[in-house]
Amino acid sequence: MSEDIVWVDFDTMERFMVDVFKGLGVPEDDAKICADVLITSDKRGIDSHGVNRLKQIYYDRIKIGIQNPVTQFEIVREGPTTAVIDGHDGMGHVIGKRSMELAIKKAKEYGMGMVVVRNSTHYGIAGYYALMAVEAGMIGITGTNARPSVAPTFGVENMLGTNPLTFGIPTDEEFPFVLDCATSITQRGKIEVYAKLGKKLPEGWVIGEDGKPKTDPEEVLEALKKGTCALTPLGGIGEETAGYKGYGYSTVVEILSAALQGGNFLKMLSGFDAQGNRVPYHLGHFFIAINISSFIDLDEFKRITGNILRELRNSKKMPGEKRIYTAGEKEYLAWLERKDKGVPLNKKLQEEILQMKEELGLNQYHFSFEKE
Repeated sequence: MSEDIVWVDFDTMERFMVDVFKGLGVPEDDAKICADVLITSDKRGIDSHGVNRLKQIYYDRIKIGIQNPVTQFEIVREGPTTAVIDGHDGMGHVIGKRSMELAIKKAKEYGMGMVVVRNSTHYGIAGYYALMAVEAGMIGITGTNARPSVAPTFGVENMLGTNPLTFGIPTDEEFPFVLDCATSITQRGKIEVYAKLGKKLPEGWVIGEDGKPKTDPEEVLEALKKGTCALTPLGGIGEETAGYKGYGYSTVVEILSAALQGGNFLKMLSGFDAQGNRVPYHLGHFFIAINISSFIDLDEFKRITGNILRELRNSKKMPGEKRIYTAGEKEYLAWLERKDKGVPLNKKLQEEILQMKEELGLNQYHFSFEKE
């Protein structure tokens, strides 16, 4: 960690985020949901999607009028195990939580539930919604499309979003199996973190129009806005390291986030109209809940799943490596490390927090990094 890092306890930071959202016109109950999604990301060590996103994504978008602070959750079509939601460009966290709650409710009655959403906004970490299903004793699956930033294999134009395909699965261990990752090698939030830390990007994360890797994070962020570079899919540039696999999975997420709900896709999600004016992103999501008890006793399922994960972790390790991890384990370890420390804030984040505090008049907060 940089010497500029300051730690702020989770409770204080969560309360601050609730008050920021309320100051922007988000109703209190909804503000608590939004803050809970963001603080859960920080608790799990996913710094790219926690308080790091508060100003640049939600605060700024509400301020310029391309995201609605008051969420209209409209069910436009519904069956016993399915529903189609129009979120009317409200708060993605609220839309996401209510959608997964609905999928879980249907799964409790019928064994499975699937809810798809159109006209939503950035919903934070996808793992939050998968974990909701896990806590209900179910398997949770979710995905979302996003503003175009990823090139298809053999292409250099940003067409697809980072499009996470996320699974949450209960186990008999202290932490569930949660695979929460983009279908690209990296995502914009991580590049923002690298830019704030002044670190170069690894080669292969980003491709320029000339087909060559780009490694300057500030340059990349500007080029992504202009559409003159693109992130690469899982597997990287070309087919030699199987970039077509990440490209294929990303396309699956795009289809499930747009076609079932009659929503927007690809370049339609750029956030700009033909004249270059900022407009809502109109994102799409999908949420699936699978009731394990409809197939097998829940405890037996957890035991078998736990045995699979333990055997993987206990398998033969490559020379020089002491540990094999399974999905969700590192996030659990991050929580154990951070639970008494809180959220790490770099210099740029500190400045953003003080700016929001001043603009919204949140003078009840006194942070240790404020100047006397």
